[in-house]
Amino acid sequence: MAPNPRVLTGEVSPSDPTVAHDAAGLRAIVSEILAQAQRRGATSAEAGVSVENGFAVNVRLGEVETIEHNRDKGLGVTVYLGQRKGSASTTDFSTKAIAQTVQAACDIARYTEADPYAGLVEAEFLAREIPDLDLLHPWTISTEAAITLACESEQAARDTDARISNSEGAYVSTHSSLRVYGTSHGFLGDFASSHHSLGCTVIAQHETEMQRDYWYSVARVPRQLEDPRSVGRTAAQRAVQRLQARQLKTQQSAVLFTAEVARGLLGHLVRAISGSALYRNASFLLDTRGQRLFPAFVNVDERPHLKQALGSAPFDSEGVATRAQPIIEQGTLCNYILDSYAARRLNSHTTGNAGGVHNLFVSDSNLDLKGLLQQMQRGILVTEVMGQGVNIVTGDYSRGATGFWVENGEIQYPIAEFTLAGNLRQMFSQVRAIGNDLDRRGNICTGSWLIDSMTIAGA
Repeated sequence: MAPNPRVLTGEVSPSDPTVAHDAAGLRAIVSEILAQAQRRGATSAEAGVSVENGFAVNVRLGEVETIEHNRDKGLGVTVYLGQRKGSASTTDFSTKAIAQTVQAACDIARYTEADPYAGLVEAEFLAREIPDLDLLHPWTISTEAAITLACESEQAARDTDARISNSEGAYVSTHSSLRVYGTSHGFLGDFASSHHSLGCTVIAQHETEMQRDYWYSVARVPRQLEDPRSVGRTAAQRAVQRLQARQLKTQQSAVLFTAEVARGLLGHLVRAISGSALYRNASFLLDTRGQRLFPAFVNVDERPHLKQALGSAPFDSEGVATRAQPIIEQGTLCNYILDSYAARRLNSHTTGNAGGVHNLFVSDSNLDLKGLLQQMQRGILVTEVMGQGVNIVTGDYSRGATGFWVENGEIQYPIAEFTLAGNLRQMFSQVRAIGNDLDRRGNICTGSWLIDSMTIAGA
């Protein structure tokens, strides 16, 4: 989609002197927190400080509903007295408040039980060089211009089809942040980032039936956002396509998850191989490192240093250097996702994932969505799932869904009010193909997934 020329205006250079000034000031605050913690008897300590600002506008039926400006800040400190841990936080950066916060953390630590796995991450894993990932691109768009873009998006949706009868509105938002993190064993790092988005949600109607759908765009760089009118038209088309949905009979069927829905399947994998689930014995993938989970053509890897990507970060929330690493190689699980605490519990080492994953990518089968439909021939194209029916302990999967019935590789009609049921372990093993229609709107990036067979509970 070609970006709207107006989203190109007003971008501030990441080298803006105000950014550098804020970083220097926040680094001084972190250093002072760590020094105070040690003076109060802490054997080790870590501290983080962040400032954030931005605004969002929401319009509905051509009228402004809300305008929200935010400027937030906060600091947190964790101290260790041996292996006793205490944490405290505040939004007040005054000298008195900082001293009180450090003292509170130390007081808490004195009354906690020692945890043999507690402590700062080992110094050998800390980031020594912090790459510039070009993550900060502030958007100095005015409130009036943002309202205009949101109205254009909504109006384009309403003009797309006469069956668009109502709107839940459109929005434009922009956000920038700066984070500084330091530890008492020598780490002090910072990075700034920006996040911009726009979206639209509309309602289509046929006789007494109404269907709702949406679309959105998100990027770190304003000019990389989709054209607001294109976003509106896509939202409208998606809503109209859902009209006159039919019900299915209960059956076994091939299922094709669109890219934005398939992202959730990969998210379930991440949860199941994350340290907290593993050391609590609360994962269906316990003790599966080195085992085949997917067909051999599937590879999943983490790429944290992609410039301008939404999931990029030079270090994790413990100061550990992020690095490119495989998660799934030729279908086999080769790495868990661990912070330092979970790593100690599992007799392993951190993978640089304190705070989550950074840009997961899945290999594809060199097929677009149309090609996947042709390969499936007959089955269900799932465009939305709902409900919380995913059990990470057992892997059981049961979620309400909407989508389309497919015959001879072509979409035939919309379907609704059915439930997808299966087990994630089996679903992973039955992935037949993954599309090249990559959805990059997050830290998990994947194309559509074609799964051989699932249970469809219908009428």
